[in-house]
Amino acid sequence: MSDRRSYTVVGGGAIGGTLAFHLARAGHPVSIVDADPDHVATITARGLTLRRPSGDETVALPAFLPEDAPPTLGRVLLAVKAQATETVLPWLTPRLADDGFVVSLQNGLNEGLIASHVGPERTVGAFVNLFADVVEPGVVRDGGLGALVVGEPDGRISDRVEEVVADLQAWGPAKATANVEGYLWAKLGFGAMLTTTALADAPMADLIDRHRPLMHALTAEVLAAAGDRVLEPFDQFDPAAYRPGATGRDAATDRLVAWLRTQPKDRSGIWRDIAVRHRPIEVHHHYAPVLAAAEVPLLRAMLTRLRDVETGAAPMSEDHLVELERTL
Repeated sequence: MSDRRSYTVVGGGAIGGTLAFHLARAGHPVSIVDADPDHVATITARGLTLRRPSGDETVALPAFLPEDAPPTLGRVLLAVKAQATETVLPWLTPRLADDGFVVSLQNGLNEGLIASHVGPERTVGAFVNLFADVVEPGVVRDGGLGALVVGEPDGRISDRVEEVVADLQAWGPAKATANVEGYLWAKLGFGAMLTTTALADAPMADLIDRHRPLMHALTAEVLAAAGDRVLEPFDQFDPAAYRPGATGRDAATDRLVAWLRTQPKDRSGIWRDIAVRHRPIEVHHHYAPVLAAAEVPLLRAMLTRLRDVETGAAPMSEDHLVELERTL
């Protein structure tokens, strides 16, 4: 019998599928719960496949639709889209063991909502910057290594945080943090750039490079809404360079663009949801707290245009970025 810690990954998509694959390959008992019947059926029949440029690798692990999942769950890695969080929590809460807990491996600020259902004592925060895609049922395309940090929302680095970090190092450079909120707000700044690139069908790095004034203004607007929070750098994104009034933005953007060009995935998951998967995007949920916290007219205008592209009311076009830039 394995002495490895067991996990249930709720949401077996890009993030959840990638981490489930590596945990299972390292010998941890891992199961996936996902709402996509084709994804679940393929994993059950053929295993979960990670696709890399060097070839495919597959691991066997159980997968369930929510109605078929085990009745009691212990360590849960929650990786559903942000807009699905409120829907999944009434299903998850009665199944969570008394000594179980939920790690929010999601984009956006979801920890407060999770804690309101399962309790703050069973809620763990996390930040993940992982470029991956589900390319077909049961197959996740590897997006390369990025940042992954785990921490208690109240700033402690607890024993359970250190255990989760140790286990997730089966994937890559996971680490513990005493400031998970600082990472999550920093990613909202970085994410404003990536979100804007989904308005056009072109590589993220190229669009950020060509539209620096727009990207800088958007990021500064979002980070101003963070108030006096200490923001944490990650990968090649330095939030300090994008705070209102900061210097060195072009140099910081040079580094960021160069790093993005090394990634095997050149378009955002937001772009993919609109252009390929034709499903609702989650960024409107990500930025709801920012819209509520501050006057952010440029962010609001960008999200309005993105809604038009998402719904088909407007085509994808770099003209959106040009027109937004003219308002500066």
